[in-house]
Amino acid sequence: MTRIIAVVAAVAIVALIGATWYVSRSETDAFADCRASVVGSGTSTIGGPFELVDEDGQTVTDQDVFTKPTLLYFGYTFCPDVCPLDNARNAEALDLVQERGYDAQMAFISIDPDRDTPEQLKDFTSFLHDDMIGLTGSPEQVKAASQAYKTYYKKQDEGDDEYYLVDHSTFTYLVLPETGFVEFFKRDDSPEKIAESMSCFIDASS
Repeated sequence: MTRIIAVVAAVAIVALIGATWYVSRSETDAFADCRASVVGSGTSTIGGPFELVDEDGQTVTDQDVFTKPTLLYFGYTFCPDVCPLDNARNAEALDLVQERGYDAQMAFISIDPDRDTPEQLKDFTSFLHDDMIGLTGSPEQVKAASQAYKTYYKKQDEGDDEYYLVDHSTFTYLVLPETGFVEFFKRDDSPEKIAESMSCFIDASS
C-alpha cells in the first residue's frame, strides 16, 4: 500500500512539474544543452529561501547551504529502503563528479523532524558521504522548505507505533550557487547520467 501511495504521489508531482516548471529550450537558457528535459530554471518557481538546522545544531539558510553545486534530496533517516538507495546512488554520482575535479556536495532535508535530530542526521550523512549535509528543523521550517521545492510528504497514521512510515516524493534536485534549481533527477536515473548532467551544468555556469 505504501508503495502504491508513493507512486501516485510521484505521478501527481510529475504532472505538477509539467504544468509549472516548463521552460522552452531557447537562446535565453544558458543551460539548454545540458537539459534532459524542458524542466529547469528561468521561469521556474522551484526553490527559494529557507531556514533550517544543520547536523551540528546550527541554524542555516539556503545561502549557507548552497555554496557549491548540490544534489538535494528530501527524505528521512528511518526510511526503510527508498531513501538509503537513492542517496547511495547520489553519493556514487557525486564521487564521479568529484573525480572529474568538480567541487560539489549533497544535502539531505529531513521531512521527519520529530525523529530526525541533528545527531541522527549526522550519523546518516557520515555513513553515506563525507560531503553530505544533513538538515532538519521545526515542522514549520521543514514544511516551508518542502513547499519551496514542490515536494510531497505525509506521515502515515502511526497510532502508538514509533516506527511509522512517511510517504514522500523521491526526486533529486540539482541546485547551483546563485542560480538556484536547474534540474531534477528521477529514481531510475543512473549515477553516470547524473554525473554527466551535473558536469554539464557546472561547466555552463562558470
